[in-house]
Amino acid sequence: MLELGIVAFFVFGACWLFGALLAGLLKLTFGFFGVLFGGLFGLFTFGLVALLVVPIVLLALLPLLMPALCVAVVVWLIVHASRSNPATPTTH
Repeated sequence: MLELGIVAFFVFGACWLFGALLAGLLKLTFGFFGVLFGGLFGLFTFGLVALLVVPIVLLALLPLLMPALCVAVVVWLIVHASRSNPATPTTH
């Protein structure tokens, strides 16, 4: 009778181990798909929010960026004014 109990516990333990391994495999598989689809949904949502928020933030920062933009425009005007016109032939 003792041997039958040991065999029964062994079979029960083997079934329990197999079920735990199967459950772990399913958990990893569904977790992978959940991360994959959740990550894609998160990136999509982040992209939509960025499309809505970035123009508002840039308009809010425009007064702070105005001096730098003015300096950049002046430098651009000086560089383009100092170039020679490529349509006119130059003599060497």
